[in-house]
Amino acid sequence: MASEYSGYLRYSLRAAESTVDTYVPEIQRFLSWLESSGLDVLTVGGTDLESYAAYRGASTDLDAGTIARILSSLRSFFEFIRVSGYREDNPSRDMERPKMRRRIPEVFDVDEVEKILESIDLSKPNGIRDRALFELIYSCGLRVSEAAGLEMSRLLLSEGLLRIQGKGSRERLVPLGDEAEHWLKLYLREARPLLQGEAPNTDRVFLNSRGGGLSRKGIWKRFRGVADRAALKGKTHTLRHSFATHLLRGGADLRSVQELLGHADICTTQIYTHVDEDDLADAHKRYHPRG
Repeated sequence: MASEYSGYLRYSLRAAESTVDTYVPEIQRFLSWLESSGLDVLTVGGTDLESYAAYRGASTDLDAGTIARILSSLRSFFEFIRVSGYREDNPSRDMERPKMRRRIPEVFDVDEVEKILESIDLSKPNGIRDRALFELIYSCGLRVSEAAGLEMSRLLLSEGLLRIQGKGSRERLVPLGDEAEHWLKLYLREARPLLQGEAPNTDRVFLNSRGGGLSRKGIWKRFRGVADRAALKGKTHTLRHSFATHLLRGGADLRSVQELLGHADICTTQIYTHVDEDDLADAHKRYHPRG
């Protein structure tokens, strides 16, 4: 049933691959839990689902955000069960979503971003690729999945733009910065042909050493190595957080940052207003006699 659900996500809902990668393993865990508990997916009720969520939270000490994703996967799975005609109801609809704590995203400061980018070894084609890749993620605020899936046909270099397909297949145009444009053109001219080699042609912009598209996991692995060389801690997504934070700190308005990030809801973007709070706290500490 998990494989049917996977097909439903991909072909009926056209869900992002990252969503499939998150939801399907969770449903596989859920189905295993049902079997070990002597329960049937066709008769299980809302109370049983709450027991499963409590079991997952207690057994692995998950945070509220992860529990919320578990509940979302259950809702999606039982909607698939319902529309497929296996049962008439969706027992997950009455489950309560845990209250989410507002988490301030970790960011690099400008000097740290420079240190990370300058630590990349440019003596090999994959180094030039990495410099172009991480310049692009930082300069354009890309999600890792968006960078991995970027295709040559979506590069509008003459206009200095990228056409990005984000979550929910929503498209947005993102301007390239001068640095990102420089490194991207250098990569396309000098490094990408070497990585492509004799491999079959692909439209993917960023290639691995075998000439295929660089995966999300490959990007994560490469960034860990680059960050380690720079003696800094952070994830690839921290570059996206830094992009938004640095824009707001420089005076960009929230609505523009929302559009650049591809957020459907401005409430998601408001998490980055913490920079204003940081600035206020710093000003208070520096200038107030009781600071």
